[in-house]
Amino acid sequence: MYQDKTLKCKECGKEFVFTAGEQEFYAEKGFQNEPQRCRDCRAARKNASKPAREMHVTVCARCGGEARVPFEPTSDRPVYCSECYNIVREEREQKAQGQ
Repeated sequence: MYQDKTLKCKECGKEFVFTAGEQEFYAEKGFQNEPQRCRDCRAARKNASKPAREMHVTVCARCGGEARVPFEPTSDRPVYCSECYNIVREEREQKAQGQ
């Protein structure tokens, strides 16, 4: 019933595809209008109204490098940089699975 459509973003002018699945979703939700902006412009518009997140700089408990986190670090829990956090999370998951 639905077919992919190529639309033009009114914000940036780039063409984007309004997929058949997206059209079906719009119909299920009762939306009358097709999207006027591409995915990137919709995301930028949505995030523009959000206040910027304050980031706190601290020392990574694993590698000693700089870690930027969106919360005020305390001394009772270790804080990791992004790379070390992913490693620690994988180690925890493996331990929980008994590997």
